[in-house]
Amino acid sequence: MALLTPATVHALLDAHGLHPKRSLGQNFLSDPNTARRVVALADLPAAAPVLEIGPGLGSLTLALLDAGHDVVALELDDRLADALHAVLGDEEGAVTGRVRIERGDAMTVDLAALVMPEPSPRACVSNLPYNVAVPVVVRLLEEAETVERILVMVQREVGERLAAGVGDPQYGAVSVKVAYFAEAQVVGFVPPTVFMPKPKVDSALVRLRRRSAPPVSVPSADGLFTLVRAGFAQRRKMLRRSLTPVLGDATPDVLAAAGVAPTARAEALGLDDWAAVARSAAAAA
Repeated sequence: MALLTPATVHALLDAHGLHPKRSLGQNFLSDPNTARRVVALADLPAAAPVLEIGPGLGSLTLALLDAGHDVVALELDDRLADALHAVLGDEEGAVTGRVRIERGDAMTVDLAALVMPEPSPRACVSNLPYNVAVPVVVRLLEEAETVERILVMVQREVGERLAAGVGDPQYGAVSVKVAYFAEAQVVGFVPPTVFMPKPKVDSALVRLRRRSAPPVSVPSADGLFTLVRAGFAQRRKMLRRSLTPVLGDATPDVLAAAGVAPTARAEALGLDDWAAVARSAAAAA
């Protein structure tokens, strides 16, 4: 199966009168070797159905199909969805019945319903627009429970934040949330030169494996994440101050019961620590 090259990407854009939309974060992958590398690093089971968010002109779509995976492709831009139909149609029927193109916004579409038809996608492999990468990954983890494996290409800083742990410069609230749902690892980097147009930053490849169960016990996941968001909202503040809007006057006692110093800052707490605070807060409520 012929994968897209810089020449074919140029030709497709010209043929369909397309111009990449900066507002949608459209940077089209135009290197076949990188597309194959992304699919290989996803480490998917043989023939596993895949959800692809933001397929664009089909660089990754074709690589996934070429590797034997059926694809559900979700595209927001109607112009690109039409072009993708043409790209796949040019494969002389080789992909008939193996790819389903859906039109919709990954920020609002019912992801759980999208992956329900059999065979249900058990994986997601996507080159995500930089401006929505974090909320899309979070939605996948929270709402698409059948998706067990995820490989996303995102802005390098964002990728490092998704996989960060205590002590890492990029560690933040989303790092804690990701750790609750999945094991995350940066498995590679991608230079701007393989995209059209070229972004101004490197991209990171982040692989996530959904946990069979959260590694910590808390009364409420929502309660846990509310505390985490409050703690990281003002990173320079000590927890005795940053958590007061949520816990009020009980803040010192809650932290003490959790074994957390009131002078600690959010970035010093790992998932286990945050879970201890959540349990203590629930007990004090």
